[in-house]
Amino acid sequence: MSLQRAYVLLAGLYSLLPVMGVVAIFAGGGTPLAMAHLFFGALGVVGLWGYILNRAMMSQRMWRPLAAVLLVGSVIQLVIMLTMPVSGVLLTWMLTSSIFAVLLAVLLYHYGNRDQPLWATDEERDAAKRLATLLEQQSKVTLVYREPGHENSVNVVKAGNDYLANVTRRYQTDDEHRQETFERRFRHPETLVYFVDKFASISPTSVSTSSSMAPAV
Repeated sequence: MSLQRAYVLLAGLYSLLPVMGVVAIFAGGGTPLAMAHLFFGALGVVGLWGYILNRAMMSQRMWRPLAAVLLVGSVIQLVIMLTMPVSGVLLTWMLTSSIFAVLLAVLLYHYGNRDQPLWATDEERDAAKRLATLLEQQSKVTLVYREPGHENSVNVVKAGNDYLANVTRRYQTDDEHRQETFERRFRHPETLVYFVDKFASISPTSVSTSSSMAPAV
């Protein structure tokens, strides 16, 4: 059995859990926390399918916080089960959700990593291809954004399998000259394109030549 097939079977199993929970509720086996279990469980299953199929589901920013909620919730439930008397029905719900939530939280944490091509827009993917092509032709690519009193420049190099972006932001007013520099490393050029757009105001469409300048705004 291939790893991908095993993941699909795992997602199928997790998909059955919310269905089984709904059946249990209608059969009279619900608890005050049942709806919370079903809500977070169903949401986690959506993210699990996105992870396995390598597709963007909902917002990337929500999956790591959800992973943290699932993990913290599991720990709290385990503490309650070990320190407090609980009914058989509640024990079943809490034990089942705690066991299955741990693996789900780990997978959702990896799924929420922004440095993956699946979270890129079509525009960012096109820009990433152009950037990768430029870096095959030359060792460094410089991207520049200018507007009155403000200039951003990004030097991009490829180091092994990673992409390094060295960002310099300069600010100038009548009585102040300020500069800040920082560097970030990425596994995928799509994420680098997103980064320079967000932190250096260099849009994906500007990544077309070795020295790009976005129009002033």
